[in-house]
Amino acid sequence: MQSVSVVIPAYNEGKRIKSTLRALKLLKIINKIIVVNDGSTDNTAALAREEGAFVLDLNPNRGKGGAMNAALPLIDTEIIVFLDADLGQSAQEVEKIIQPVMAGDTDLCIAAFPPPLKKGGFGIVKGTASWILRKVGDFEANSPLSGQRAMNRKALKAVMPFNEGYGVELGMTVDAMLMGLRVMEIPTAMRHNESGRDLKGFWHRGKQFVDLLKVLQEMRRKGI
Repeated sequence: MQSVSVVIPAYNEGKRIKSTLRALKLLKIINKIIVVNDGSTDNTAALAREEGAFVLDLNPNRGKGGAMNAALPLIDTEIIVFLDADLGQSAQEVEKIIQPVMAGDTDLCIAAFPPPLKKGGFGIVKGTASWILRKVGDFEANSPLSGQRAMNRKALKAVMPFNEGYGVELGMTVDAMLMGLRVMEIPTAMRHNESGRDLKGFWHRGKQFVDLLKVLQEMRRKGI
């Protein structure tokens, strides 16, 4: 069986990192779990170590793309999975995106999330991201910004290093399609800490939208 490593960028995820790791430890398919403690000021790192994960400490915070890049030298498996730290028990669903890669059906598999439990934004960010993927590769995505991704080494080499300044997930998918790699999206029952229609939620989506605009700018620069 092919070896699998899971990389989890984490910033102040002390409330959920433990349940996420416990869910992953139930899956025999996973060989290595790497938590990148991205300058957390809470007990994220200590809790991850308690659960037996390998913890890479970064200081100061480098952002999600930077945390993912920091983990690259530690990856020596045939299949690589990137997951968010706040999935909790639903992290067990990761097996659904690992299996298609392991079977050779795709190079990059993305987890689609079920409909949110509470109202978030107005669909502008998600809709723009979906439009970009249709434009680049005629790919219809339900969760274009999902951070839950499994890939083979061919795909990893094609999309690394990750952009540390903007849209790491969308940029990864765009790069994979431009390289002619097979990209697949799989429905899952994964859940994360949803942002609502409050100041924090709109701030988060505002930053996402700025990221998308930078992805579009980069695409225009490349003549796409």
